[in-house]
Amino acid sequence: MVEPLSVLRKRAEFLAANTGLRNARPGFVLLTLANASEGKRFGVTVTKKIGNAVVRNRMKRRFRELLRAALPGEGLPDTDHVLIGREGGIERDFARMREDLSAALARAREGKGDPVRRSRR
Repeated sequence: MVEPLSVLRKRAEFLAANTGLRNARPGFVLLTLANASEGKRFGVTVTKKIGNAVVRNRMKRRFRELLRAALPGEGLPDTDHVLIGREGGIERDFARMREDLSAALARAREGKGDPVRRSRR
């Protein structure tokens, strides 16, 4: 039986996920953080730096579809998964983004992530 996916809705959940493992790809950044036995959960965020509302909403729809297809089989159990949109993510081929998400999930499963970035201040 496939476990249902929950959606992150509260700002505090997104901020908590930001302290977890980070895997950057050309079209997005995947954040993963173990939660307290709440199952596989996901969230999507795209900043206003990316484009107008039409572009941001299209990107979010694509990300939600990617996550709904990939997480039941490849997602980490009892983990929050957050995709953050990056510049150029809307033009990127959907099949290539699916491969990138699989690679990012595999690295997260191994406990590997990108180095922590320094503050711009």
